[in-house]
Amino acid sequence: MQSSDLSSLTTQVLWAAFFLSVVFGAIAQRTHFCTMGAVSDVVNMGDWTRMRQWGMAIGVAMIGFAALAFAGLIDPAKTLYASNRWIWLSAAVGGLMFGFGMVLASGCGSKTLVRIGGGSLKSLVVFVVMGVAAFATLKGVTAVIRVATVDRVAIDFVAGANLPAWTSAAFGIRTSIAGLLWALVLGGGLMAWAFVGFRRSGELPNNLLAGLGIGAVVAAMWWVSGHLGYVAEHPETLQEAFLATNSGRAEALSFVSPVAYTLDWLMFFSDKSKVLTLGIVSVFGVIAGSALCAIATRTFRWEGFGSTEDVANHLAGAVLMGVGGVTAMGCTIGQGLSGISTLSATSFVAVAAILAGAVAAFKYQVWRLDRMA
Repeated sequence: MQSSDLSSLTTQVLWAAFFLSVVFGAIAQRTHFCTMGAVSDVVNMGDWTRMRQWGMAIGVAMIGFAALAFAGLIDPAKTLYASNRWIWLSAAVGGLMFGFGMVLASGCGSKTLVRIGGGSLKSLVVFVVMGVAAFATLKGVTAVIRVATVDRVAIDFVAGANLPAWTSAAFGIRTSIAGLLWALVLGGGLMAWAFVGFRRSGELPNNLLAGLGIGAVVAAMWWVSGHLGYVAEHPETLQEAFLATNSGRAEALSFVSPVAYTLDWLMFFSDKSKVLTLGIVSVFGVIAGSALCAIATRTFRWEGFGSTEDVANHLAGAVLMGVGGVTAMGCTIGQGLSGISTLSATSFVAVAAILAGAVAAFKYQVWRLDRMA
């Protein structure tokens, strides 16, 4: 492959990622897809509708990823979440921080971008603060603390820290087959659970759009990153490469580290070493998709802070999301959809911790209101 062909292929990857993220943003804006909102609905009202949306999206993403791996279109061992180390403590601590923070900040990383597209200036502040905190946890002062503490605690596996690898080692079947079986059981079960609930709620089209649409976007992003952007032999390094990714491995959607890289790209734009990546264009795409939908449906509204306490909560939440999201290797989308679609053991811990952190935050808010009363 020539350098000119490589540049053209990189452009294709970036445009494909941008288009998919625009679709993600539009769907999230239209259907109110939100993990924090889903937890809030369950805890405060006993309504599982939006939690079922998330469950269906996970199921679709799982089956889509497993199908791509079974067909040989992507290699699960070369994704961002593939590792022989089960960093369970990092996932637990980071997940708890992120889950608590997203409640204080009125939404997770993806919801922050969606809200920016809808006119929220509060979310714009969260975006900046979360990005700075995330970058510090990637390469700065909190990164040193992270590496010296929670990242040191891990369990190493020979085959890999994920369900397909464990199943393959235990029963002697191909990893791709094991992955597909797990995806059909877990993912199919989640989809069935969600579908039954949607039919009872009487809002089938909107909920199907959220669950099927978001899950399909994540699966499609895996194809873009892991297949379309895969180069067996880079003309300069003579090694295999995944084009336009920050990690150098196959990636899907995530919205904590990419926000940090977006700020870095904006601040050092004239530095030729700072180039657009799949994560960066995804950030812009979600905002654009949300804005287009908000304008088209006449729901675009400027929104500011209501009080000093509101500012403090959002700032604290943004810091917790930035630090926690990087520590856990992802957010409600990065781990909750992209990571868990690979059946990574670390992702399961991160998702459970995020949910626990969010529930704890809602309980904290109730306690605060009771004390004020």
